[in-house]
Formats: sequence, structure tokens, C-alpha cells
Amino acid sequence: MARTKDPAVRTLLIERAAHMLRTREPITLRSLVDGTGVSTMAVYTYFGSMDGMWKALRQEGFTRLAARFATMPTSADPVRDLAALVASYLGNALDHPDLYRVMFDASVELEDLAAADATLEYLVQAALRGREAGRFRSDVDPLELATQSWAVGHGLVSLVAGGPLPASTLEHTIPMLTALFVAAGDEPERCRASVEQGWNENPPAE
Repeated sequence: MARTKDPAVRTLLIERAAHMLRTREPITLRSLVDGTGVSTMAVYTYFGSMDGMWKALRQEGFTRLAARFATMPTSADPVRDLAALVASYLGNALDHPDLYRVMFDASVELEDLAAADATLEYLVQAALRGREAGRFRSDVDPLELATQSWAVGHGLVSLVAGGPLPASTLEHTIPMLTALFVAAGDEPERCRASVEQGWNENPPAE
């Protein structure tokens, strides 16, 4: 009879591997399980191999981000929603700094590239609703605006999550997103209010 897998063991190994990677500890089959209370066989049971573990490790960051995005309600204000998604992205990075470091490591393959790409789609849909509502110009490309919004958040949080700058640096997200959305056609005062609302309802905290 096949033994039931324990999701907690899989999570334990993923989080330990992410931490070891960030702290630059040598990662071997034995060092990975050392002190965890599980055997080296667990790596094969849950990931098939060390290569499988690396793929799962990178995928996990996107999986948790997607789960976080999925809990966020859609409001009547698409600009607020887009800002809220960026704020939630920052919060996810701060909550899981070890996994965040691995998410964008192109040297490691993803288990499911489409699932990772789907996280961006949340922002694309908010940008599309903003264009349909007349908040953004009709010539604005939702994918491009979503990518630019993600880039604003990614650039700032990369300097904070395990980086050299304090969490207060993230407050620059508000004026930067406001400037981006105004350039896309939104009205300045209304835009600032929407961005601040989205931020205040989902404040990232270290």
C-alpha cells in the first residue's frame, strides 16, 4: 500500500532549501534533510530527484503568490484593484523572502510555466478593466501596463526583501504607480486616491 504523502514535509523541505540557498549554504541531499527529522528518501518521495526539488522550489513562490491574488476581491475601482495587487505582491515577497529570491532565478526551470505566467494575468485583467472604465486611454496595452506595474513593485521590493534598504522604501510605490497610471490616462487626484486606497487596504509589512 502506498504511503500517504504529508504536505507539511514537502513544505518543510522547500522552505529549508530556499533558506539555505539565500544564506549560501552548500546544498546536498544530506545537508538538506539534516536536522529536519526526515530521511534523504523524502526528497525522492516528494520531488523525484534533487532537480525536481529545485523546480518545485521555484514554482512554490508563484504558487503562493497566485493563492494570495486569488483571495483578493474585485471592486468597482480597477485602479484601486491594480494598486492593491502590486501591494499584495510586495507583501508576498516580504512574507516569503527566501522563496522570492528563487522565483526569478532563470537557471532553475519551473514545473509549470503557464501557472507562473497566470499570476501576471491578475494585473492584466485589472488594467483591462481600467481601460474599459475609461480610467486609462483606449490605446493603452493592458499587458504592457500590468508589466510596468509589476516592474515598479519588483524593483522596490528587491531592495528591501533581504536587501540594503528599509521597509519604508516601499512607500515610494504610491507616487510611482500614480505617475504610471496618470501617464496612462487617469486623472491625477482620482488616481492618487485609488492607489492610496489599494495600498492602505493591503499594506505590505516586514
